[in-house]
Amino acid sequence: MGNVVRKSFDANVFIEKQIIDIQQQTFGGRVLLALSGGVDSSVAAALLLKAIGKKLVCVHVDNGMMRKGESQQIFDMFDDQMGANLIYVDAAERFLTNLAGVSDPERKRKIIGEGFIRIFEEESKKLGCIKFLAQGTIYSDVVESGKGGAHAVKSHHNVGGLPIDLDFELVEPLKALYKDQVRECGLALGLPKEMVFRQPFPGPGLGVRCLGAITAERLTVARESDQILREGFSQDLAWQYFTVVPDIKSVGMRDGKRTHEHTVIIRAVDSTDAMTAVPIYPDWVLLRKVTERILEEVPGVNRVCYDLTPKPPGTIEWE
Repeated sequence: MGNVVRKSFDANVFIEKQIIDIQQQTFGGRVLLALSGGVDSSVAAALLLKAIGKKLVCVHVDNGMMRKGESQQIFDMFDDQMGANLIYVDAAERFLTNLAGVSDPERKRKIIGEGFIRIFEEESKKLGCIKFLAQGTIYSDVVESGKGGAHAVKSHHNVGGLPIDLDFELVEPLKALYKDQVRECGLALGLPKEMVFRQPFPGPGLGVRCLGAITAERLTVARESDQILREGFSQDLAWQYFTVVPDIKSVGMRDGKRTHEHTVIIRAVDSTDAMTAVPIYPDWVLLRKVTERILEEVPGVNRVCYDLTPKPPGTIEWE
């Protein structure tokens, strides 16, 4: 991807321009926002609320691959605290059925991307056919999906994963921004610091951290091990950290007996804009404590590994 020369950035100037652009594009029409609850969609929500107010309808889809307690946290923040018009859709069974047996990462992303769009279409019809769909797409999503002349790395569900017959006009006010600029906008819009600097989380959720064909068992391992890692690592330790569960099992021992169980991989990196990243080297005592908790508390795990790969040549996520 190379080194990109970046111009100076003023969040307040950017916000004022985007408010005008959003108002001109939507021209008084209602807008559906795909609200995952991650940093990007949260900042997009705050920006759209400022631009069009009650014309914004946020839709949060629980695809069954959220982090532990994530959907409830999103509802508490946007419905209770920010007063957004928020619709919650429980589509876990629908997504997991559509993904059953699918192991190819690109197919998974496209199935997830199309699944979201079909739900947004259904919600739009219930509300009277809303024309506009807003997304928290940012620059790294566009580049990695191979748009604008770049070589494709992976199809982000909100870019390369969109269906061809998309029946919405997209509103993507953040698509020219890097992650650090998105965070600057979040602070300027008055979002809480803990939301603005929360861990990035991919739109497809744990589905791209449960490598290969997704199963309920490995999703549980990914969710529970991720929770232990987030409880063990402090927020300021790294830019992003999470666990990955590959579709392999290894031989181990428990209570003097042979086991054949799952492996959990810990990934922790520092980055500024998500275009490049370097692994961090945590305190080994801390890492040992997290490892011990995962092995003791997450059923079906007998091995924990640590990923030391920078981006490039790896990506931050594994799929």
